[in-house]
Amino acid sequence: MPVDGLGRVVMVIPTFNEVENIEWIVGRLRRAQPGVDVLVMDDNSPDGTGDLADAMASADPHIHVIHRTEKAGLGAAYLHGFAWALEQGYDVIGEMDADGSHQPEELYRLLNGLHAADLVIGSRYIPGGSVLNWPIKRLIMSRGGNFYVRLLLGTEIRDITAGYRLFRRSTLEAIDLKSVESAGYIFQTDLAARTVRAGLTVAEVPIQFVERVRGNSKLDGSVAKESIKMVTRWGIAERKSRISERKAARDA
Repeated sequence: MPVDGLGRVVMVIPTFNEVENIEWIVGRLRRAQPGVDVLVMDDNSPDGTGDLADAMASADPHIHVIHRTEKAGLGAAYLHGFAWALEQGYDVIGEMDADGSHQPEELYRLLNGLHAADLVIGSRYIPGGSVLNWPIKRLIMSRGGNFYVRLLLGTEIRDITAGYRLFRRSTLEAIDLKSVESAGYIFQTDLAARTVRAGLTVAEVPIQFVERVRGNSKLDGSVAKESIKMVTRWGIAERKSRISERKAARDA
């Protein structure tokens, strides 16, 4: 069903051991945006998440499920989901977490923002955005990480690590998804940076990010290490490229 002149929209929701949350969050999404489809990407959850998602899909034709055979990382799950959505002809493809941190009731803000953008990010760190129930240490780490990314990559995006977002179909087709190698949470930074480099428009809209209240977080120290290492490498490459371009311009 077309949504607000944007065409067919699907939200991709990766899951691993989210049996406590998946029915709750998908139900909220279907009530908040009845015209939006849902794709659950389950990484072979041993807790029965995939079976519950199948039962939901059998009762609602707007819900779809793909069962992956292994837990290969957030980026890998999204890339698989994006490929399916593109094959199915969706015009808008979105991302959101299964744990309730991204509130479906705020999806309308992202949908409205996409009328004037190629990628819309639900941002915690622009005026009107907020984070609920995070310890101060985690908030400082998140804000610091976003500042580090902006500094190295030269982007103006305030919340480039955020995972609540909508892509136009044309955006995903323009940024060469086949060459994406980032598998973990750095995937979010990677795709946003690719969108900017492609000369496309990125907009941020404010959201309230809510810390999960059920189930266990999948974040650990290795996520931060991977992110710092990859962003530093990209930043160095970006600066070298700019220096080479300026040198070439002077020599021309």
